[in-house]
Amino acid sequence: MTDSLGAPNDASFLADWATHSAFGAVPNTNGVDRQAGSAADGAQRKWFEQLLTSRGFTVLRDEIGNQFGLLELVPGAPYVLTGSHMDSQPTAGRFDGAYGVMASAYACFRAADALRADPAAARYNLAVVNWFNEEGSRFKPSMMGSSVFTGKLPLATALATPDPQGATVAEALSAIDELGAGPVFGSGTDRRVASYAEIHVQQGRSMEEDGVTIGLVNATWAAHKFEFRVSGEQAHSGAALMADRRDALLGAARLVVAARELVDEFETGQLHTACGELNVYPNSPVVVASEVQLLLDLRSPSSEVIRAAHASLMATVERVQREDRVTIEIVAEHAWDQNPYQEEGVELARAVAEELGLTHDRVMTVAGHDSTNMKDQVPTVMLFVPSVAGVSHNLEEFTRDDDLLAGIAHLSGVVAQLASGALTAE
Repeated sequence: MTDSLGAPNDASFLADWATHSAFGAVPNTNGVDRQAGSAADGAQRKWFEQLLTSRGFTVLRDEIGNQFGLLELVPGAPYVLTGSHMDSQPTAGRFDGAYGVMASAYACFRAADALRADPAAARYNLAVVNWFNEEGSRFKPSMMGSSVFTGKLPLATALATPDPQGATVAEALSAIDELGAGPVFGSGTDRRVASYAEIHVQQGRSMEEDGVTIGLVNATWAAHKFEFRVSGEQAHSGAALMADRRDALLGAARLVVAARELVDEFETGQLHTACGELNVYPNSPVVVASEVQLLLDLRSPSSEVIRAAHASLMATVERVQREDRVTIEIVAEHAWDQNPYQEEGVELARAVAEELGLTHDRVMTVAGHDSTNMKDQVPTVMLFVPSVAGVSHNLEEFTRDDDLLAGIAHLSGVVAQLASGALTAE
């Protein structure tokens, strides 16, 4: 069965969505585990390639493993790119990222049929992307594929990045046959991408609470992420005198608590903090830890709040080093200011929602997305559909079918407009 544009209908999408959700499925749950470069990631990529080629797309990988499906409608013209990511956290929901890739594929299927029916409307070609390692759970940092694509992260650095077991990105991609030989769209000023669109589940509950079907993302929260190394001295956990100890885990614990207490220094809702990873050495029950590595992040809609929180955290670092006699190093950090999406893209998305009769509103994104990188390079549209109860990075993450399908309808309209020259016409 097909819809009015000749593209697969809603039932086709839901069937493909159910098939895709089985890759890396965690038994007896609704969630998945398909981290970047894993066997499950490789399997879903091969299946997705077949889906794209069955609709006439050519599938290529670039040198960091970003997977592209290209459809040429206007020979030699640049491409409208749309997508998200299919990798997940270790145990996570099946919607985060993956919905955006699948919705982008279906949006391109529909937009392509509409443009074939009206060839004069086509100015650009269409491309779908599955960005590599957006989550950053196996390899750090997050948004790796789009960071390399946009020149924000050196390719050599990314390829040499090891996972906790020592396997590098290059090795992991080679193992699943997903490492391309070079750029797909060229590089620098020769890059042939005209515009970018991305849709994602919200990962928050405001849209559901407000009865909004389409979120028009107008800005991203500011963030500052740290990888700390706390160094002390190994000792016997029973025999060593308390006064003599240089306990790295104690120092790390003080940072974790301080991050949570930072929230209370600001107005409600103005700062989110977390410690998402903690690695202790030697991690023995009878040994005072000599080293701890931890990841800690600060997020806020206000760049000023982020700067104030950073200053407060650094003061805590100095105090912990002094009082607990440990050394605290910043091994790596990644920061960005509160940053708007182009107003023209927000307005385009609003107009499409109005035409389709979909409830919509502006919304900021707290989480980072690959569009965060892309919007600095080309005109970009970022969209949300609701998450039930705001649950995300959790096996119980859920978005209703009606919202998934409404998102595809909306993204199809946006992609068709972009392919006709919206946001880029001279």
